[in-house]
Amino acid sequence: MPALPRPAAGVTVIELMLVVVVLASLAAFAVPRYVAVREAAHAGAAYQALLASMMAASAHAASTGAEVVVCPGAAAGCRAGTHDWSGGWIVFADLDGDRTRDAGDTLVHRAGPLGGNAHLRSTVGRTRIVFQPNGGAAGSNVTFTLCDGRGVAHARSLVMNNSGALRGDTPPAATAEACMKPM
Repeated sequence: MPALPRPAAGVTVIELMLVVVVLASLAAFAVPRYVAVREAAHAGAAYQALLASMMAASAHAASTGAEVVVCPGAAAGCRAGTHDWSGGWIVFADLDGDRTRDAGDTLVHRAGPLGGNAHLRSTVGRTRIVFQPNGGAAGSNVTFTLCDGRGVAHARSLVMNNSGALRGDTPPAATAEACMKPM
């Protein structure tokens, strides 16, 4: 008796098309979720870094008796005239009180640029925060607005009063919208 021919092994075009459709559907659902989670992580990291910097500044001022400045900038010094903190910020002990980081001033903390599409802005006119030896912040209240690629609905604020106390808040729509625009 002759052997029966074996059916050909493989995948039909229809089966292949079904697999492609299923994978495309999964990707259409998963990619936006992944992007949103990544943006939320970047914003959360920025929020925590800002809190840590403010607490470090207050603690250093209180423990050493020196004024401590927090400003947008890099280790070399503050960026002049900006309320955009998205590129990072520094905390330094301002030993001579000139609000400028000099060679003898101690770098207390440095935060690098924010990740993803996160932006951090302070109240216009508040380009430096100065902590006094009593731990309070000199000058008027300051509001930081943090936004990211998820849109204005996810923006949040961190408000600091003159005593250095911090509280979270939801920014006004116009402030959140302004935060989203590149500077």
